[in-house]
Amino acid sequence: MLSRDDPRGPASHFLEYAGLFGASLLAATILPAQSEVILFGMLLTEHYSTWALVLVASVGNVLGSCINWFLGRFIAHFEDRRWFPVKREAIARAEGWYHRYGRWSLLLSWAPIIGDPLTIVAGVLREPFPVFLALVTVAKVARYMAVVAIQQGWF
Repeated sequence: MLSRDDPRGPASHFLEYAGLFGASLLAATILPAQSEVILFGMLLTEHYSTWALVLVASVGNVLGSCINWFLGRFIAHFEDRRWFPVKREAIARAEGWYHRYGRWSLLLSWAPIIGDPLTIVAGVLREPFPVFLALVTVAKVARYMAVVAIQQGWF
C-alpha cells in the first residue's frame, strides 16, 4: 500500500525499489544475497505496493537467473581456472538433478544451494531459452508470492 501522504506515488520510492531489484538480481547469481529478507521488511513497512514489490523482486531475480544461463553457455572455457567461483561438485550435483528430472527441475531454481547451479547447468546443457525463462519465472514469482503470503498471514 502506498502512503496516502505522498503525492508522488511509487516514483518517490525509486531507490528502495532499485535496492530490492539489485538484491534480487544478486540473490539469483552465485553471490550470496537474501532478497526475501529485504522484501519481507519492505512489506512490513506498508509504504510500498505489494504487487510492485513482487514484480520488482521477480524481475530482478529472473534476470539474475538469465545471467546464470548465459554464463552456463560459456562455462566450459573457464571451469578449470582457480578463480572460478562454482565448485565442480556443485555443478555435477546440479547436472545430476537436471538429467534425472529434466527441465522441470528448473522449478527448483528458487531453492537455496541447488537453484543457482541448476540455472547455470541449464545453460551448459543448452536448454532452450524460452522454456528456461518460462519455468524460472514461475518458480521465482511463486517464491516471492510465498513471502507475501507468510507476511500477510494468508496461511
